[in-house]
Amino acid sequence: MKRLLLSVSLLAACWMAALAETGGPDRILPRPAQIEVTSGRIACGQPEVRIGQRAFRKATASLPAFAQKEAYRLTVSRKGISIEANTPAGAFYARQSLAQMARGCDSLQCCTLFDYPRFAYRGVMLDISRHFRDKDFILKQLDAMAEVRLNRLHLHLTDAAGWRIEIKAYPRLTGYAAWRKGATWKQWTASGRQYAEQGEENAYGGYLTQEDAREIVAYAAERNITVIPEIEMPGHSAEVIAAYPELGCLAPDGSPARTQGDLCPGNEQTFQFLENVLLEIMDIFPSEYIHVGGDEAGKRNWPDCPRCQARMAEEGLNSPEELQSYLIARIERFLGAHGRKLLGWDEILEGGLAPNATVMSWRGTEGGIQAATMGHDAVMTPGEWCYLDKYQDAQFKEPEAIGGYLPLEKAYAYDPLDGIPADAAAHILGVQGNLWHEYIPTTEHTEYMLWPRAFAIAEIGWTPAACKDWPSFHERVLRQADYLAGKGYHPFDLRNEFGERKVSLAPVRHLACGKHVSYALPWNEKYPASGAATLTDGIMGSWSYSDGRWQGFLSDVDVTVDLGAVEDIHYVGATFMMQPPPQIFLPKQVEIFVSEDGVHFEKVGEVWNEVPVADRSVLYPLFGTSINARGRYVRYHATRNHAWLFVDEIVVN
Repeated sequence: MKRLLLSVSLLAACWMAALAETGGPDRILPRPAQIEVTSGRIACGQPEVRIGQRAFRKATASLPAFAQKEAYRLTVSRKGISIEANTPAGAFYARQSLAQMARGCDSLQCCTLFDYPRFAYRGVMLDISRHFRDKDFILKQLDAMAEVRLNRLHLHLTDAAGWRIEIKAYPRLTGYAAWRKGATWKQWTASGRQYAEQGEENAYGGYLTQEDAREIVAYAAERNITVIPEIEMPGHSAEVIAAYPELGCLAPDGSPARTQGDLCPGNEQTFQFLENVLLEIMDIFPSEYIHVGGDEAGKRNWPDCPRCQARMAEEGLNSPEELQSYLIARIERFLGAHGRKLLGWDEILEGGLAPNATVMSWRGTEGGIQAATMGHDAVMTPGEWCYLDKYQDAQFKEPEAIGGYLPLEKAYAYDPLDGIPADAAAHILGVQGNLWHEYIPTTEHTEYMLWPRAFAIAEIGWTPAACKDWPSFHERVLRQADYLAGKGYHPFDLRNEFGERKVSLAPVRHLACGKHVSYALPWNEKYPASGAATLTDGIMGSWSYSDGRWQGFLSDVDVTVDLGAVEDIHYVGATFMMQPPPQIFLPKQVEIFVSEDGVHFEKVGEVWNEVPVADRSVLYPLFGTSINARGRYVRYHATRNHAWLFVDEIVVN
C-alpha cells in the first residue's frame, strides 16, 4: 500500500510539473530587438536593477540617443534575474517584459534580452471630442499602453462636436461648447448640430477639468508616456464660434457669414484667443509638442470675408492656402517662443510649411515623405494602416464603423519607412494609431476598436523590421488580449475572427477575364483601382472600398465588354458595395445588353434594387441575372441612385 501511494504521489507530481508553464521571451509584446535563449530555468523572482552603469552605457553607445534612453538588458540565469538600463525608463520597460514572461508561470527560461526601440514616437490618438471620455477611462488606457511600450497619448480635445478641456480665460468653451443636443454624434448631426448650456435638460457632453488633465499627465509620466494635447485650428472649430461668434468670418456686407466652421485668420481676436488658450494648455501639458490640427479647413468664407481679404493684402498672400499657412506659421513662432514645437496634420504643408513644424501624415504616406525630404520631422499615421476606426472584421458581424477594413494583420504589415529616402529616414520620428469616435459612442466600443490593433502599432514602433513575424505576433496578441480581458477591458475577439471576404482570396475565371472594357462614363479619379483593366481582371474586392480593387463612380456605371468573339452567354452580373457612413449606396437598377457587332444592342436582362431606402446595413449584393443570348459585346449599365457606386468585377459566363 505504501509503495502504491508513493507511486501515485510521484505520478501526480510529474503531472503537475507537466502542467506548470515556463515563461520565456516568446511571450513578450512587442518583440525584443535581440534575444539569446540559454539552457536552464529558474523560479520567478524579483530582479536586481542597475541603472546608469558605465558598462551598459558603453554597450548602447552606438544606438540613437532616444534608443539609449529606453534600452535595457534583462538577464535570467541560474544566478538570478538582473536588469541593466541607462535610465528609469529602460528599467521600467524591462520590468514590463519580465512581467509578461512570468505571467501565469512558476519558472522562467534562462535568457538574455538586449532591447531598445526602433522609433522614438510610438503613439495612440483618442478622439474625446465626438464622444467624451473621462479621466478614469483615459487612465485605464494608459495602463494598457504601458504594457506594450507605447509612449505617446495624443488627445484630440477639440472639434465641432465638443470642446473637452477647461480654459479658465474662456468659460463658455466648457459652459456651452462642451455640451450638445444629441447623445451620440450621429444624433447630434442629424438634429442640426445644436449646442446646449451645461445643466440643460438632455444636454450631452463633458470636459476634463485642468485638475483632471494634470492628473492624467502625471499618471502617464509615471508610465513613461507623454500626453500630447490637440487644439484644432483653423478648421473643425464650429463649437468655438458657437461660444464666441466674434471669432468667425464676416460676409461681404459685414454681417456674420452664414455658415461657420473655420476661425477667421483675418481677425486679430482669433490670434489673441488662440494664444491665450495655448498658454493655459502649455501650463497643463509639459509635452515637447503641441498639436494644432490644421486639417480639413473648408476656407469657404475666406475669399469673401473683408477681414481675411485685408489680411491677405497686408501680408502679400495669394490664396486661402497661403492664408492658412500664415496662421500656422504665426502659431509656430508663438509656441517656439515658449520652448514648444508645433505638430499638425499634413494639410499644414499646403501654402508653405512653417520653418520648425512637424508633420503628422494621415492622408497616405505622401505628406510624411514630403516633409522628411524637406528636412522636417514627421510622424507616420496613414489612414490605410493606422486608422483604428475602420472595421476590423467582416462588416456583417461588426458594430457600425465609419467604413473601410483594417484587420490586425494588415495593420501589422505597415512599415513607417516604406517610400522614405534613406537620407531622410532619420526625420521619421515614429508611428501612431488614430481612433476617431464618430461611430464609437461607448467606452466598451472604444476598447473594442483599440485593442488589439494598437498592439500592432506598438510592435511596429518598437521592434526592428527584420524581427517582425506575423505568426508569432498573432500568438502573443492572443495572450495579451486575454490578459486585458481579465483586467476588465473589452478587446476584439481575435480567436473568432471571420476574416477577409472569401471571394477576394483567389482569382475568379469567366468569359470576360482579361477582355477589353470601354467606358461610356469615367470612373472617379480618387478610386481608379486598376483603371480600364479593373472590371475584368478576375480579382474580386475585399471588404474595403479603398483596397485598390473596387472601382468608384460618382455617375452611372456604363461599360461595354468586348469578349473578342461571339459567345453563348448565360449569365452577366457584378457585385456592388453598400456602406452608408461613407455614402456608398446601391444602383437603382441594372440593365444588360448584348450585341454581335458592337453597334446594335438588344436588352436581355434587368435587375432592380430591392434594398429599402431606409436600410443602413453594410451589404455586398450581386446585381446579375441568367440570360440566354449570343454575342461578342456585353453592355452593363447601372443607374446611380445617389452618392457613390463601387463595383469590383463584371462576370460573364
